[in-house]
Amino acid sequence: MTDTTATALDPRRLQELEQKFDPEMRFRPTATPARQIVKWLLIALSCFHYYTAGFGLLPETTHRGVHLAFVLGLIFLVFAASKADNDQPPRRGLNFIGGVPLADWVLAIACAVSVLYIPWVFNDLAFRIGNPDLIDVVFGSILFVTLLEATRRSMGWPLPMIAIGFTIYALAGPYFPGLLKHAGASWSQMINHQYLTSQGIYGVAVGVVATYVFHFVLFGVMATRVGLGQLFLDIASSIAGRYAGGPAKVSVFGSAMFGMLSGSSVANAVTVGSLTIPAMIRVGYRREFAAAVEAASSTGGQITPPVLGAAAFLMVEFLNVPYQTIIIAAIIPAFMHFFGVFMQVHFEAKRYGLRGLTPEEMPRLKESLRQRWPTLVPLVLLIGLLVSGRTPYLAAFTGISSCIIVGLTTRTTGNRPANWALFIVLHALLAVIAFAELGAQTETIKLVLFGAAVAIALAGWKLAGITGRVSHRALVEAFETGAKYALAVGAAAATVGIVIGVVTLTGVGFKISYIITSWAQAMAGAISVVIPAFMADMRALTLFAALVMTGVVCILMGCGVPTTATYIIMVTVAAPTLVQLGVEPLVAHFFVFYYGVLADITPPVALAAYAAAGMAGSDPFKTGNMAFRLGLAKALVPFVFVFSPSLLLVAKGFTWYDFSVTFVGCVLGIVVLAAALSKFLLVEMKRWEQALCLAAALLLIAPGLVVTIVGAVMTVPMLVRQLAAWKLANATPAPA
Repeated sequence: MTDTTATALDPRRLQELEQKFDPEMRFRPTATPARQIVKWLLIALSCFHYYTAGFGLLPETTHRGVHLAFVLGLIFLVFAASKADNDQPPRRGLNFIGGVPLADWVLAIACAVSVLYIPWVFNDLAFRIGNPDLIDVVFGSILFVTLLEATRRSMGWPLPMIAIGFTIYALAGPYFPGLLKHAGASWSQMINHQYLTSQGIYGVAVGVVATYVFHFVLFGVMATRVGLGQLFLDIASSIAGRYAGGPAKVSVFGSAMFGMLSGSSVANAVTVGSLTIPAMIRVGYRREFAAAVEAASSTGGQITPPVLGAAAFLMVEFLNVPYQTIIIAAIIPAFMHFFGVFMQVHFEAKRYGLRGLTPEEMPRLKESLRQRWPTLVPLVLLIGLLVSGRTPYLAAFTGISSCIIVGLTTRTTGNRPANWALFIVLHALLAVIAFAELGAQTETIKLVLFGAAVAIALAGWKLAGITGRVSHRALVEAFETGAKYALAVGAAAATVGIVIGVVTLTGVGFKISYIITSWAQAMAGAISVVIPAFMADMRALTLFAALVMTGVVCILMGCGVPTTATYIIMVTVAAPTLVQLGVEPLVAHFFVFYYGVLADITPPVALAAYAAAGMAGSDPFKTGNMAFRLGLAKALVPFVFVFSPSLLLVAKGFTWYDFSVTFVGCVLGIVVLAAALSKFLLVEMKRWEQALCLAAALLLIAPGLVVTIVGAVMTVPMLVRQLAAWKLANATPAPA
């Protein structure tokens, strides 16, 4: 490849881009000694999670406490109180240590101590819950205030304001009108519930981040460092690059594959977009469209198995289902999203006659596989462990360990590891640790085997003088970077715990469910009066109205709140409504999750679109609008799997008939919808053809054989006109 498409993924450059476009990665500059303290605290946090994933988690409260103490304490050291200070050089003076104000050091220590207080007194908590001591209230208040400030620094105001709003509701219950009125709680009672129990700050959200999410974030960073992301992009370029509009199709395929490693829309956009956006612009795509393609494709990373951002692990906890169930259910909806983006990219390329990549611009797949095939080993081990039923954190530990082995024992050139024996022996020991059932002393035996692997590795490198594809220093830096990614999501999970705590303390979730149901019934009644044909099925119409309301709230909340936090809040207050209306819990959770993800490409706050626009030099708002158009399939498919759960493959009542009808209808509907939005199928569309296609697409996508057939029949006039015009345009004049 040449030009930008030939550029390798430079970790340092990618990190700079992420810090530029992702507010959660904008750290303030520090100087010695703060720089070294922060660095080794980040590395220690990664090492803690890496070790416990492989050799046994600590008791639940202790594990969550250690994780949260690291995360919140570090936030005060790496995020300035004002965003403007993040762009200033390190400040010096008596009030600063390494560029960090003394006040922030005090806040970091106070926050960490208040977090660790709960594990310290855990054995006495049973006697304090419901009747907290003064010191419990003091430490709880310190954590409450510092947690909100840490979240504000790392993510902005929206999520802390939501938490504050829920807190006011808990304290001022008697003053609220009507159904929202409740007895209210004192500050001591609220701190008791939020701080001393597992229903608040120490709840399931923090547990999932500390137990699952951190490990997969670290795995994604490690896999990218050793070259798996570059291999995915090379494969995508080889598959799709040669066809019309090749770079845009590479963006879709590359983002889909990279989404297996990264659950972050912004990270996906920056990593893949740094290579594909310049190439798209070079072959003729408009800047807004090029950025929008990358943004829409990148948001698919959060819905692509096996990681799914953090939502997959949260669903496991909330629904109490195996991890395999979640990733299988996500396959078809993820395919529909990428297929929808791909078809619009294809029609746009055909409409404007955009070329594909030339052979000189494309990578040689055989050469890329020859150089990078070892980087597939960590992913194969990870997926193998997940499918075999092992715990996700053990799978992540194995994947990270394999990345380390691949990075240190293989070269970037040549078709085999730098040392076959070392590569095979270390992976054999790793496989025994991961797959073998070793009886009652499992953890001890694992630790002995791991020690043996480390000893063999050190001896092998010393004797053979191996120079791998990644240096020791780069792997240490990857551990540091992986922890940086986890800071903001860790704070968000704890703050969401405040919201959940208020819901469980006041019972407001049931009241919100009743309000949504009542409004949905009223909307359904109004629609049935205007369109009497709908009166026959008021239940379905009520459900549809509730889905629309829930989807809108998810998008609005997602504009200022991360996907994971949006999902947890909406699952707590809105998903029960859908379940009451007859939606299966698995389906309800997926619906809420998909609409939370949609906010990443929905103006006015579309982080993935803004990141892509920054790299393309395009207008952010226009890019967001275009990205929403490209991702429209993601907005429609959730409605489909609510009314036809078979699309999720593992939902209750699955039948191959329902799945086949729904799947074929969705595929046809997405093609027709993409043609209508692109104004092109075989030739340029007329306005009546667009209108006909939009109506037909909605019928094709809607579940049911009859409506699918009606939708297909509606497209016939358009197809006849398009085919005739295409034949006329391509007719060869007869020789004179």
